[in-house]
Amino acid sequence: MGQLFPNSTTLFTSKVSPTCTFVSLLIVGILGFYTLHSPQPALSSSNSHSAPLFRQIFLSHATNATLSSYLRALTLHPHLAGTPPSLDTANFVRAHFLGLRLDTRSAHYNALLSYPLHSSLSAHFSNGSRVDIPLTETGLNNDHDGVVPPYHAYSPTGSAHAKLAFANHGTDEDYRALGELGVNVSGCVVIVRRGDDVSRGEVVRKAEQNGALAVLLYTEGGDGDASGGFKKGFERGFVMNGVGDPLSPGWAGVDGAERLDLDDPEVLKKFPKIPSMPLSAEAAETLLGWLGGAPVPPAWRESLPAAVGGVGPGPTVVNFTYQGEKKVVKIHNVFAVIRGSEEPDRYVLLGNHRDAWTFGAVDPNSGTAALLDIARRYSLLMRSGWNPRRTIILCSWDAEEFGMVGSTEWVEQNIANLGSKALAYLNVDCAVQGPGFFVRATPQLDNIILEVTKMVKDPDSVGATIYEKWMTENRSVDIQRLSAVDSDFAPFLQHAGIPSTDMYYGIDFPVYHTAFDAYEWMTNFGDPLFQRHVAVAGMWGLLALHLADDSIIPFSFLSYADQLKHYKDVLSNLLDGGVSLHPLTTAIQEFAYAAKEAEDEAQKLREKENTSELVVLKKRALNDRLMLAERGFLDSDGLEGRQWLKHLVYGPPGEHGSKLSFFPGVGDAMLRAKRMSRREGQAKIQHEIWRVARAIQRAANSLRGDVF
Repeated sequence: MGQLFPNSTTLFTSKVSPTCTFVSLLIVGILGFYTLHSPQPALSSSNSHSAPLFRQIFLSHATNATLSSYLRALTLHPHLAGTPPSLDTANFVRAHFLGLRLDTRSAHYNALLSYPLHSSLSAHFSNGSRVDIPLTETGLNNDHDGVVPPYHAYSPTGSAHAKLAFANHGTDEDYRALGELGVNVSGCVVIVRRGDDVSRGEVVRKAEQNGALAVLLYTEGGDGDASGGFKKGFERGFVMNGVGDPLSPGWAGVDGAERLDLDDPEVLKKFPKIPSMPLSAEAAETLLGWLGGAPVPPAWRESLPAAVGGVGPGPTVVNFTYQGEKKVVKIHNVFAVIRGSEEPDRYVLLGNHRDAWTFGAVDPNSGTAALLDIARRYSLLMRSGWNPRRTIILCSWDAEEFGMVGSTEWVEQNIANLGSKALAYLNVDCAVQGPGFFVRATPQLDNIILEVTKMVKDPDSVGATIYEKWMTENRSVDIQRLSAVDSDFAPFLQHAGIPSTDMYYGIDFPVYHTAFDAYEWMTNFGDPLFQRHVAVAGMWGLLALHLADDSIIPFSFLSYADQLKHYKDVLSNLLDGGVSLHPLTTAIQEFAYAAKEAEDEAQKLREKENTSELVVLKKRALNDRLMLAERGFLDSDGLEGRQWLKHLVYGPPGEHGSKLSFFPGVGDAMLRAKRMSRREGQAKIQHEIWRVARAIQRAANSLRGDVF
């Protein structure tokens, strides 16, 4: 295990808040004492026979009060990455692991983060009057000392005094719609509302391409009552292009490592050239109400206040100033390692990030609380005689909010070990946002996820499991995929090819990245009784137990084969006759045959009662093939123009407008083909189809274990 933690440290130092430290250590002490001194039955450590009993013990020791206490301690103060309160939170997690007598490690990196220094915004009218627009969140019910002012990380310093124009979601289609109205935003400040799956960074880049001087970005808020929505909230976020530390792209920013200069062209191209900042819905609606000019297109009218009539430019002029700084700071990942008794060189990883834009009750510390509770329950199992067959690693990441920095640096540092030894990465970011269970995963995990949903109680239905609730409401189970780059699974799956999941309750929440994402919102709106927290922790921890303890890894690639066939069918409906899908069809057929052979082999080995050396070796060989098959979908050249992204089945589109949520290279080629001659465009698409076909064939070969 030492190879995964070459710069592991045993002690953090910071100027720790005495109050935070006292409360944190008190909670850790009380819960640790309860965990370590509760009487537990002595059970055999032979997991083959007692694994079901251990899983039942795990589920039966859930307590919503414990999860509530963890979340309360984690959200006492804002804890933005790279700040002393963030280090306090790292120390809290580390103290919790140590208090449970778990093998606790840490890894630190030097990363370029971004912080605000000053911002201002005012509206100016033709009669000479002006109105200053407040850039702070008012109406908070908690102590908001230490909350970072609203800003966009990695926005350049800049100012603009210009007419305001409204660009809807800021897509190419929206700018074309403005052009059809005779509206040119060049030389303007544009105001844009989040939506249409466009990232903040892409919104700013599109505005820049259309000649805008600055961007004001807002998220439409709720009514502040039943949903807990707040129009006064400012949604913070980052606008960098890419993930990880921008000064160490592709390698880890450890002490003494190579670092690019801030003015290196490879670094500069990651950052926008025009400034931007978030606005509250309340401030945005005020500004929009002062616009004249061409009328708002009917397609944009939904959810806009009636008072908003025009898109500008002007007559209102805004004066916008933002000053920020980029600086290298130290970030800290914290780990608890439970060493496997039979296959210690095979890793099941559970991860959640710790850092938050403000208090982080939902994002991310609802997930952190669940991770801490899983650690507590695993410690109880160990005291009952359990040890996992394979090694379990609990991962607490730093600086996710700046672009998955902590997890990316660790994956880049350990890419060889993870590539040969990591079984799966199970991510939880915002564990609880509201009602309804959602899960995203690579397809070979579908079956085991379904099995686990049948064992965990649904928090919002009496006497029903999560699976039963799903079937009652949807009549089917809809497991989504992991093509987005929006949490810490991205480096594991899309860079390292490690099977991954992401799960959560609630599809979104109205206080996202605002100062209202506090413990009070969770207790009033998100999960007042903390039963949804219990359910997520149960799903997450139980899934890991199966992956760590089942003698044959519970992967089924038949689901993957079915998914690939579906993707091919969708693609065939989008392409004309000039592009052949024959290479893809053939590769998927080969993959399906390999998946069926692996399924049959697994079934036969499960039925064997003896544990002879030959059977053990056969299981190990099959498990290795099941574990490594996902790596076949990687391509060393990566996606065109985005070489860090290696996965050819799951990955984000290169730009907004792609019609595919899979085969990202093919989707990019289809967009680029529109700007080429027909012959060149078809050749571009065909090449990407061949690349995907070769990747699927590699995965099939890996699943079979064949070299001939």
